Amino acid sequence: MKANVGTIDRALRIVVGLVLIGLSLGGVIGAWGWIGLLPLATGIFRFCPAYTLLGIKTCKACDSKS
Repeated sequence: MKANVGTIDRALRIVVGLVLIGLSLGGVIGAWGWIGLLPLATGIFRFCPAYTLLGIKTCKACDSKS
C-alpha cells in the first residue's frame, strides 16, 4: 500500500472518525457513528482505497519519493 493521503487530509480524517465514534458512544447518533472507523483507519494508515480507484493523491511528499 502506497500512501496517498496528505497531512491535512489525514488530520481531518482522524478528527472526523474520532468525533463520529465519540458521538456514537455517547448515544447521540446511534450505531451509525461507528462508520467513523473508516475515516479513522484511512487516516492512520495514510491510504484510501477510493483515492486509488479515482487516481487522487493528496500527499505531496509521496510524489517526491517516487
